[in-house]
Amino acid sequence: MTSSYTITVLGLGAMGLPMATRLASQLTVHGFDIAEPRLKLAEEAGIRIFDSAREASEGADALLLAVRNGEQLNDVLFGANGVASVLKPGAVVILGSTVGTDAIPATVDRLAEYGVELVDAPLSGGPKRAGEGDLLIVVGASPEAQEKARPALELLASTLTVVGGKPGDGQALKTVNQLLCGVHIAAAAEALALADALGLDQEKTLKALEAGAAGSFMLSNRGPRILEAYTEEGAEVLSRLDIFVKDMGIVGKATRAAGLAAPVAAAAEQLYLLGQAQGLAAADDSAVIKVVAPTKRTA
Repeated sequence: MTSSYTITVLGLGAMGLPMATRLASQLTVHGFDIAEPRLKLAEEAGIRIFDSAREASEGADALLLAVRNGEQLNDVLFGANGVASVLKPGAVVILGSTVGTDAIPATVDRLAEYGVELVDAPLSGGPKRAGEGDLLIVVGASPEAQEKARPALELLASTLTVVGGKPGDGQALKTVNQLLCGVHIAAAAEALALADALGLDQEKTLKALEAGAAGSFMLSNRGPRILEAYTEEGAEVLSRLDIFVKDMGIVGKATRAAGLAAPVAAAAEQLYLLGQAQGLAAADDSAVIKVVAPTKRTA
């Protein structure tokens, strides 16, 4: 890994900025965000900032994208101000988002027109782990594209798993991952709401559950935030509830296409949809407990 390797990070939000900062510890990083305060923070972190996404992308060896969905992916790359046309031949686009498999084939074909390859690399872990290089990243890409993306991916990931040799394979595995994560968060919210309804101390209950067979990463990660959801400020927003509306929608589409019944995933999706309808879209996903139990019962 060397500072002569240049990577552009478009979007310097909750995940983008810590990832860009981590990458800047060893690589040359170009960055762009529409929010001026994020650009200032990025510049302070040693990231070279630009006035537009196209300017930031020109001449980079790799482009790291964190977009919301397939439509946004298409717009960033191929829209009126799309960056695909300014990427140099031989560059790679590293897609770190969960967008589902449907958008991938057309993206691969259009990027090929510019001599650019897609590295399908959806990631998990949250902002803190992003800044520490402790993300889980699953990769679907050609061996050549994997190698070109490796300097960036190895800096960001503590667990880097190649799941297939073509873009779309990473999205497929991430879809499976999100099924479990979405269900786990919803189940944790239900369990802690039940503890409250039974008059139990939720914090003591959470500690007891973590220590036993019911423990899981998602319970330990989201549990404290689920309990904070009832405070005046609510839990710090590290993963918006409407992200799981999107992701569980991707899960549902995938299971239906496969002819697979997934009633538990479907039930979890409904909780997130209810949360969104109740005005919790921009809240942390831990606020799903307020769908199950709108108010906390015990003091």
